[in-house]
Amino acid sequence: MATIHREGNLDLLAGKVAVVGYGSQGHAHALNLRDSGIEVHVGLRPDSSSWATAEDAGLAVSAIPDAVRGADLVAILLPDHVQRSVYEGEIAPALEPGGALLFAHGFNVHFGEIAPPPGHDVIMVAPKAPGHRVRALYESGAGTPGLVAVAQDASGRALDRAVAYGTAIGCGRVGMLETTFAEETESDLFGEQAVLCGGATALVQA
Repeated sequence: MATIHREGNLDLLAGKVAVVGYGSQGHAHALNLRDSGIEVHVGLRPDSSSWATAEDAGLAVSAIPDAVRGADLVAILLPDHVQRSVYEGEIAPALEPGGALLFAHGFNVHFGEIAPPPGHDVIMVAPKAPGHRVRALYESGAGTPGLVAVAQDASGRALDRAVAYGTAIGCGRVGMLETTFAEETESDLFGEQAVLCGGATALVQA
């Protein structure tokens, strides 16, 4: 039976939250978190074209290691193909003991590209919409349905932290389906590669 979460305890996000990346999902998460009363720091590379955009939105912006230091939770919202190098080079060395790692897609964790050490919650909150819709729906008073999952529960409250984060970005207004990193990753890849990109259609035609 599916488990759907609708409301989380935002007190679990009372400390600093670092959002690494300010692209499609990154900007939406950062702004929605901020508007939900969460202390947000955006982490970007110094030459990022998004730096000025994030500052113009009123967000605190710093280099990735500086944003990660002191953060209770680090949301890694970068493209999949760069996450491993950024994690190893800039996030892991600055990660606080007990700091949680959050992803919006399970690819790198599921396939072992990123393997956080014990002692850290590893969680996922995956809104089922592009970032601009996540933001627009939040601003309208609605929300985006999402998925929540736990790959590693070091604190004993990893799922609660994921649900709190999902609530803060607006997913709790609609509902968050509890799943796993494996299910989210494999279903997402199948949907994109076999359906959206024409694999199923090509198979039928063949």
